[in-house]
Amino acid sequence: MTTGLRTITLVRHGMTEWAAAGRHTSVTDVGLTPTGRDEAMALWHFFRDRGQVYDGIYTSPLKRARHTAILAGFTDAETQDALREWHYGRYEGKTSAEIHEEWPQWTIFRCGAPEGESREAVQRRCHQVLTDWQERGHEHVLCFAHGHILRALACCWMDLDIAFGDHLHLDAGSISCLGYEHASPALLFWNLRPHFCHGQDGVAANLRSDGSKGSSSRQPPQVARG
Repeated sequence: MTTGLRTITLVRHGMTEWAAAGRHTSVTDVGLTPTGRDEAMALWHFFRDRGQVYDGIYTSPLKRARHTAILAGFTDAETQDALREWHYGRYEGKTSAEIHEEWPQWTIFRCGAPEGESREAVQRRCHQVLTDWQERGHEHVLCFAHGHILRALACCWMDLDIAFGDHLHLDAGSISCLGYEHASPALLFWNLRPHFCHGQDGVAANLRSDGSKGSSSRQPPQVARG
């Protein structure tokens, strides 16, 4: 990526009934479970303790992502349709085990989704999201979205083939951050789970926007809305 956009903080929404059952969920607009709401509220503590300033805050239009943003303290996150989940087509609602009965070698990142979105379509969508944020002049973006689209977005940030998404595990209610290692696009941290870390003093405050460790002193949340 070119200069301008410096970090992207990625938040996967909290747990849903379909996610807990391993069912692929894209256009089906399911809500958070009680566990998912707890995960989302744990995000609030993370952002409060971290004190990072964001000049662009976005969410997928689907309610599991929007509600996660609200419970995390970002009630006015801007809806961005391009952050919706990868469209699974006829695999919507199916588990990986059910899909593998039909196509044993299938993964979304290598094969795409029959009657849904191809790898190429999702890659184009992710590049357009990054371009849009660049053109808006953002430096630090926060976005709430879904497991597969966020993994695809990370691949595009790092100029990797989207198939690398197979190697990026992402849990519900997790936080990750993209940035730079010198001039190279990089992962600063990945799949941090505040719901499990809550109570470990300084976990969030010790992670600065460059991925390095900082002071463990607590400070109120600071967010600029773009």
